[in-house]
Amino acid sequence: MQTAVYPGTFDPITHGHTDLVERASKRFDRVIVAIHRSEPKQPAFSWEQRMELARQVLAGFENVVVEGFDGLLVEFARAQQAGVILRGLRAVSDFEYEFQLASMNRHLAPEIETLFMTPDEHYAYVSSSLVREIAALGGDVTGFVHAKVVAALQQRLG
Repeated sequence: MQTAVYPGTFDPITHGHTDLVERASKRFDRVIVAIHRSEPKQPAFSWEQRMELARQVLAGFENVVVEGFDGLLVEFARAQQAGVILRGLRAVSDFEYEFQLASMNRHLAPEIETLFMTPDEHYAYVSSSLVREIAALGGDVTGFVHAKVVAALQQRLG
């Protein structure tokens, strides 16, 4: 069984994330959306809230599960018996950082491959941080995130 891990903070999960999950779910037997605790980034939503939102948004995908992790991604991937780490690239500016991560992960776990995917062009400019900023300034984010995420942002930001 081929398992892919799609890691991130997902603060919050966007349509860009969902697009990648949907396409990956057609190519892998199992996709694990792995939500990192990531406390140094000071996320807007708690770890538990980010996992719950992702579970709600991704509920329609039978072969997709949402799990939390803390620590090294490659250790989590090994524990899940995943052979692939899935990473999203929105723009060329993402590539250098992602290339460094992929190279380090290959050094730490040569048996796990990193696969880069790009989101649909409609979501190439969407990021969680931009969604949070727009929502905080009272803007409409309904085109970028699921309705449950819109409601959570409104509750969180007032």
